[in-house]
Amino acid sequence: MADQPKESVKAHWKCLLACTLMSMCPFQYGIDFGIIGGLQAMPGFLQVFGNEDPTVPLGYNISPGRQQLISSLMILGAFVASSAAGPIAKFIGRKASIWVACLLCIVANVVMMTTTSIGGLYAGRLVIGLANGMYMTFSQLYLQECAPARYRGLTVGAFQSWTSIGVLIGTIIDNFTVKLGGKQAYIVPLGIVYVVPGLLSLGLFFIPESPRWLLQMDKEEAARKSLLWLRPFPELVDAELYEMKTAIDAEKHLAQNSEIVDIFRNPVDRRRTLLAVGAVTLQAASGAMYMISYGTYFFEMAGVGSAFENSCILTGVGVFIILVNSAIITRYGRRRVFLTTGLIICGICQLIVAAVYTANPGTKSTGKVIVGISVLYIMGYNGMVATYAWLCGGEFPSQRLRSYTFGLASAVGFLGAWLTTFTAPYFINPSALNWGPKYGYIWTPSCFIGAAWVWLYLPEVKNRTFEEIDEMFLAGLPARKFRGYQCIGAAALAVDEKVPRVSIEEVVWSNPKAATEATTHVE
Repeated sequence: MADQPKESVKAHWKCLLACTLMSMCPFQYGIDFGIIGGLQAMPGFLQVFGNEDPTVPLGYNISPGRQQLISSLMILGAFVASSAAGPIAKFIGRKASIWVACLLCIVANVVMMTTTSIGGLYAGRLVIGLANGMYMTFSQLYLQECAPARYRGLTVGAFQSWTSIGVLIGTIIDNFTVKLGGKQAYIVPLGIVYVVPGLLSLGLFFIPESPRWLLQMDKEEAARKSLLWLRPFPELVDAELYEMKTAIDAEKHLAQNSEIVDIFRNPVDRRRTLLAVGAVTLQAASGAMYMISYGTYFFEMAGVGSAFENSCILTGVGVFIILVNSAIITRYGRRRVFLTTGLIICGICQLIVAAVYTANPGTKSTGKVIVGISVLYIMGYNGMVATYAWLCGGEFPSQRLRSYTFGLASAVGFLGAWLTTFTAPYFINPSALNWGPKYGYIWTPSCFIGAAWVWLYLPEVKNRTFEEIDEMFLAGLPARKFRGYQCIGAAALAVDEKVPRVSIEEVVWSNPKAATEATTHVE
């Protein structure tokens, strides 16, 4: 056998560069979270959209209802956009979807910067949510479909890094502009939002469309050209393209259409859909959304040191741990271990923060403990939960239904985030229940339940190609056997072109090992 070309980051520089550009999409999502969380603690913003309240440290406050809508309408818009990912993918590709998101983002930001009406602000938040939903969903589809299996974790790690960097930059900008006073205090941060749409709109002209999407649209020659651009070894492109095409053709043979009902109709697709949805939902189950969306407000109302500086510290630690994770994910990125450990850490941290605040509310020592434990919480969430939740959510869907399945998973994840941000003000706002850090009592059991679900049901697919993942799901393997399973090769069609085409089930069941693995798990 001839020596295989050496795989390396340097060899795949073009593909990784394209993925880096596309992974910048969540920078906008992170910027939005970082800025909006700080705006709600700015006197200049509260003078326009809030009300005077001499009973709180700032002298101004905002009603829980408005606070809910400002944060949650963005997530609601993201939910709607993600839900429509399947139908959208039938008509336009990954690149065109990102261009549409850029346009929506610019329009929304113009509205938010110019309006003084709360209704106008609500409209801007909803539209920017639509943009963010498209950014988050279609950029990840592109990354999952274009990156080599070995570097899929790295590219999704970069994706999560941009989210955290966006939150950090948004928080830092808020920290400086709050001193400007008046409307400029929040107008200047909103101006940063234009950066990402501008860079993406230009950069997309220089990278190819997803080859898997092109194959699904029966554009084989365009897919070959795309793969030739993305891969460093032209002599291997035809083999990889053939493997992709055979898997997609086999899925089409098993189901003659690609409708949204198919994600639940077939037992295998149903399992993959539920796993993808469950994986992405782990982010909301960790309780991180209230820490991200209301972090600055939370610290301000709890009287814990400098609210803006504490938020900058938390976000900075989050960025650092994400970068560390990106450096090790290719070699050590076991999904089950990291997700389980991260959720347990998040649950314990939420419990400690709530218990300490219950025992000694408002004291300086309590404030130090809350900030310190919050740092540990962010390390567990950013380093172990956030990246791997999105990564698994994109790895589990079948290729034929990827847009529908991942769109649904993203939508349910956004729905969970929306419920968190919508209900959080009732718990932490002084004019409502005023629980503050005691809100953690609700999220501790949620984290532990999520950790148990991961350990029992989530398969390990580190460094597996999508074709190998297809084969293992069709073999009916239990989650614990995915990691050690030896795939039997192309699981879509007979290797010899003279042999009639067969279904994936026929190939799997014809292999004694696969059949044994499957039959031992049949209920």
